Amino acid sequence: MRRHELALLIVVIPALIPSVPMMQAVHAEEDKAMTLKLTSTAFEHEAEIPKIHTCQGQDVSPPLAWSGVPANAKSLVLIVDDPDAPDPAAPKMTWVHWVLYDIPSSATGLPQGVSPDELPAGTLQGVSDFKRTGYGGPCPPIGRHRYFHKLYALDVVLPNLKKPHKPDVEKAMKGHIVGQAVLIGTYQKGN
Repeated sequence: MRRHELALLIVVIPALIPSVPMMQAVHAEEDKAMTLKLTSTAFEHEAEIPKIHTCQGQDVSPPLAWSGVPANAKSLVLIVDDPDAPDPAAPKMTWVHWVLYDIPSSATGLPQGVSPDELPAGTLQGVSDFKRTGYGGPCPPIGRHRYFHKLYALDVVLPNLKKPHKPDVEKAMKGHIVGQAVLIGTYQKGN
């Protein structure tokens, strides 16, 4: 190879390779586009949860929808809890309202008032602090509480944990979380 051909290659090849900052920007956009997002048509993030989804209403689960599940996710976990129990002015515990795991990664949401038979195939339920499976809506004894609807994407399908409690599911999913999203709703009992 002659010198001028080599010089031409040295000039042309870098021009054909995208710059590192440009590649990072593309990957950042891809990551942004694939960020796990959790929403509800019943309430906006940090807004009040409608009475129908509480103990003062019909106590039915709100409709939930998600998008941006990572490509390497094998299953999803949904945990709904209230860190303000029993009194937001002096919280003493986190009250667990709903635990679902092994939701198929292909699922895109849950309808309002979803029954066990309507859960996506393969979904398993954990036990809430109401000492039962299934959704238990907001029912704060005092003050306005926050309800965290937390969706986790996992790179595994968890084994059947035999009606686990939240800590059991959290322990099983440790080291396997590839994405997460949070939707917060609030509620305070009215007269």
